[in-house]
Amino acid sequence: MTAALGNSPLEWLAVLTGFACVWLAARESLWNFPVAIFSCALYIVVYYRAQLYSDSLLQTMFIVLSLYGWYEWLYGGRSKTALVVSRTRGVEWVVCAAFVGAFTLGFGYYLQKHTDAALPHWDSFTTAGSLAAQYLLMRKRLENWWLWIVVDVIYVPILWYKQLYPTSALYALYLGLAVYGYLEWRKSMKSEVGAMKHA
Repeated sequence: MTAALGNSPLEWLAVLTGFACVWLAARESLWNFPVAIFSCALYIVVYYRAQLYSDSLLQTMFIVLSLYGWYEWLYGGRSKTALVVSRTRGVEWVVCAAFVGAFTLGFGYYLQKHTDAALPHWDSFTTAGSLAAQYLLMRKRLENWWLWIVVDVIYVPILWYKQLYPTSALYALYLGLAVYGYLEWRKSMKSEVGAMKHA
């Protein structure tokens, strides 16, 4: 029963702030970035204790990307204006796919041979997919939500297997938030396109 309720108060706090972060991102709120930084700092510890080293490292990278994304959302648009939702470019898809494939094979092999990682290649794939999704989110690309859906579907059983039950449930909720975020961002993009046509 104790395990089902969560391994620690730290994990529960990470869960709550993680949920808040994704909900804020779906709403296009800049507050998603400071909340994300705090949540990721907590998950560095949570994942390390669960021997999910790639995911622990991922949180550190998320903190750096969140700082950059915060700036991009504020000043990454035309003439240093706020960034608006747009489609992912072809070259970005190619780069993301190449990165995910190379990272999964390379880092997965390293974890398998040199650490006691629980699920080295799955761990590496979800890490790489999350980084690709975070990059697209940082650039306000609509399709970042597609990648989050794929990653979340894989994370749910992995985290359950590692007995991180609250976090597993959180990623199940993330699926719903990813769909919500996609619909909200698509609506925002259409509104922006409509406003440009009438400008």
